[in-house]
Amino acid sequence: MPSGHVKATVDGTLVAESDKYELVEGNVYFPPSSIKSEYFDKTDLTTFCGWKGDASYYTIKVGDKELTNAAWYYPKPYEKAQHIKDYVAFYKTKVDIVSP
Repeated sequence: MPSGHVKATVDGTLVAESDKYELVEGNVYFPPSSIKSEYFDKTDLTTFCGWKGDASYYTIKVGDKELTNAAWYYPKPYEKAQHIKDYVAFYKTKVDIVSP
């Protein structure tokens, strides 16, 4: 597990923050306890990854801004991706990620 402080923000509003995270395929995966749940709404979108499994998505709402399907997680990942079960990653084009 990488170390260092990571943050996810939307227009300066902190939506996730942690000192523990996973880095997979260039994406920072935040532990589920590190997200500010008041900004997250589950959506019906799912996608499939051949080695991680089915991803589920969140829309992020900050003030009047709504970022549809801006974050994803794997509720039931395959064996090789168990270390990111329920961890949340963000589209870098929608959410600002600060990492070491």
